[in-house]
Amino acid sequence: MINNKICDSLSDAIKKSGLKDGMTISFHHHFRTGDLLISQVLKVIEELGIKDLKIAASAIVNLDNVDFIHYIENGTITSVEASGIRGELGNYILKNGLKRGVTLRPHGGRARAIQEGSLKIDVAFVGASSADEYGNATGAYGKNVCGTLSYPMIDVQYATKSIVITDNLVPYPCEKWSVTQDNVDYVVVVDEIGDASKIGVGAARISNRPLDLEISRQVVDAIKYSGYFKEGFSFQTGAGAIAIACTDFLRKEMEKEGIKASFALGGVTSYISEMLEEGLVQNVLAVQSFDANSAKVLFENQRMIEIDSGKYANPNLKGCSVNMVNVGILGALEVDTDFNVNLLVGSNGKMLSGIGGGPDVAAGVDLSIIAIPINRKRTPSVVDKVFTKCTPGKDIAVVVTEAGIALNPKHKNYEFLKNNLEKSSLDLKTIEELRDIAYKITGKPSGIETTDEVVANVEDRYGDIIDVIKKIKY
Repeated sequence: MINNKICDSLSDAIKKSGLKDGMTISFHHHFRTGDLLISQVLKVIEELGIKDLKIAASAIVNLDNVDFIHYIENGTITSVEASGIRGELGNYILKNGLKRGVTLRPHGGRARAIQEGSLKIDVAFVGASSADEYGNATGAYGKNVCGTLSYPMIDVQYATKSIVITDNLVPYPCEKWSVTQDNVDYVVVVDEIGDASKIGVGAARISNRPLDLEISRQVVDAIKYSGYFKEGFSFQTGAGAIAIACTDFLRKEMEKEGIKASFALGGVTSYISEMLEEGLVQNVLAVQSFDANSAKVLFENQRMIEIDSGKYANPNLKGCSVNMVNVGILGALEVDTDFNVNLLVGSNGKMLSGIGGGPDVAAGVDLSIIAIPINRKRTPSVVDKVFTKCTPGKDIAVVVTEAGIALNPKHKNYEFLKNNLEKSSLDLKTIEELRDIAYKITGKPSGIETTDEVVANVEDRYGDIIDVIKKIKY
């Protein structure tokens, strides 16, 4: 038996990979705030004296255990490409920029860039809940489960070298593999790869706030009367507080009407997992797992099907799953009177969120819904012009707030939706009326003051620059 993939340490694997100054490395964010891999890898890279690296992560969430600023200031990191850069790193970039620039793109855009070759990964680092000595790996079981590994499934196929890192080495072959041996060069065993208890922190939580629940009820009413709520419909709802409340209300409406969905897509919460187990949803196409229960169902139920991020949302493939969805419920920081959506920079001048798959879902589904409060802490959510354009307005069908619902006259399905929703008792308003209500509550915002220096480019899912973020004055 020939097997030379097991390495003695991370340092050994990185040396064997040939990582050098100026290269590009990738990480995934399936462990979310519980990720322990990035800190371990960057520490070893620093010890090896490797500099000028581009990090091409699927996303960088709030990670208290990684001092990104240290690695920027000592020259280890000089560029970042991701769908989102939250926390200390994101705010540093808004204030200072990076030597070799920053690119933010949606999940489908990242898969497209990797698969077409415009984003070339030299070394992919994959944290796996379980793996065997030959590199087959999964996130579905182990002592620190993360569920799906949809993002690195693409990375390892196209990276020059791939390193699987696990804290649970299992006998060959690894069950329920996501990452496969033919795409893996080295395997490293460490003490801890992640903290599964933190996967849902800051993301998968249901809200009990009356305002969020009211918005969620109105979202489900809009779906109910849209013409798409019928036997065999499909949906994606997301993992934010309002989105999860929407899922709960949608579930109850489906039970009431005796309607079953053909499939649900995207990030999976326990609510979606339960609907699958109960038969309300026939299949789930899973891209992320937002809690331990969803990871458990992924392992046990063959009707929860893990798909890679390209099959999920790459617009240049012969088919991606977002194009088959009827209803998509999306969040936003703000939306403007042209229905453009900001998913990145908040009114406080900080990086509050990531682009995620929002633009991909909005472009693909029949009914794209932005669920958003009319204002947040005296800041309007419906404005004249968003600070950062992440999703083009033409792809948004409906904006739902507690103050009313606005249909987009420029959406591809406007006439169909208008004819159906006008027959309901929904409180339909123009987007301008929603803006006026917001401004009446908060006043017209003065805006965020910036310099002329661009610190990040924002790409659409096809790779075109849809907007730029300029350095913010503090």
